[in-house]
Amino acid sequence: MYDAAVPPSLHAIARARHLLARVQAAGVPALLEQQLVPGMFDAGTQLRTVGIFALRATYPLCGQDWPRDMLTGDFPPGPTGLDARLGVASEQVMRLTRADFDGAAESQINHIAGDAELTQRGQEYLHLFALPNLWFHLSMAYAILRQSGLEIGKADYDGFHAYERGFSFVP
Repeated sequence: MYDAAVPPSLHAIARARHLLARVQAAGVPALLEQQLVPGMFDAGTQLRTVGIFALRATYPLCGQDWPRDMLTGDFPPGPTGLDARLGVASEQVMRLTRADFDGAAESQINHIAGDAELTQRGQEYLHLFALPNLWFHLSMAYAILRQSGLEIGKADYDGFHAYERGFSFVP
């Protein structure tokens, strides 16, 4: 379960920080305030939530409540503070060891999903709830930033793809 939870969580945080760095390089911090639709989290909140779900995807599997430091810590406002929050989340996930995950697959995880109170086996919790939410929030941040005009592509999202500058799937 360590391998299924920790590396993807750290990768998602790294991708969130990369998208944030692209916003900072563009010099348009207001991009973080954009939403796809009214009532939805803005891009900055989506990125912050990637860090939250990295913690929610790992700590409950270890029988621990996820640390709230990235929510309650004293961080500067704006992109610098958001990057620091994501850094804290990354450090906290990196503290976990393989031994912390002993028995995680069969453990019972009680948690809240919106207004729903759920109990799931650790394996189901990770694969059907925590990781999908982690990637959902990263995807939404990517979509908002791209829709708002930031020049980013799939490589910025996943860190693996590579395309020539100006490439498009649409002729």
